Amino acid sequence: MSSSLIPEDGSRVEMEAGGDIHPGVRVVTATEAAVTVSLPRAHVPRQGSVVILRWSAAPRGRYVVSATVAGTDENRAELRLSGAPEIVQNRLYVRGGGGEPIVMTRTGHPDAIGWIHDISERSVRAHFTDVEVRPGHEVALRAQLGGDVVEFTATVTKASAMRQQVPVRGPLSVEMVALYDPPESEAKIIRRYVMRYQLMQRTKAAESA
Repeated sequence: MSSSLIPEDGSRVEMEAGGDIHPGVRVVTATEAAVTVSLPRAHVPRQGSVVILRWSAAPRGRYVVSATVAGTDENRAELRLSGAPEIVQNRLYVRGGGGEPIVMTRTGHPDAIGWIHDISERSVRAHFTDVEVRPGHEVALRAQLGGDVVEFTATVTKASAMRQQVPVRGPLSVEMVALYDPPESEAKIIRRYVMRYQLMQRTKAAESA
């Protein structure tokens, strides 16, 4: 791996962890095998989790690489790189959508039907009702994006549940974030859908102004 592919010590990178994107994460040290970063304690990823790092690649692209959190210490995390960084265009990481149906399939459980809060070609945040799912679970997802259907295997990175209490005790509402690495054909569908969705939202905002 060429040293030019590695972020410089003291530089800033973007880190995606558990579906949340943290810009401006400082690189403490970086080698071909690992990167140590410093960030607020509240944003330090848990050991063993998978994160995605991105940083600028002239003229208009970004380097992207996945990494596993090998260890944490206070506000630092040591990230073991999964391979060589790849150059992609910034436009590949659009995120948007909301309200689209999504089906989650898990071994030993009936299919669960939910709806998307937002989606990108690397992660989805979705809501389900009365399901049991935890970080680390592997699930199969099928989402309806306009006239297209995308299917992929994903790993749950975050799951939070809240039961309705008012006015009466009700169902369990579950918000789940999952990461995946779809083939380019599926990624193109997601990217095209999200960019079209964003354009539609901007048009609506301009018409209502």
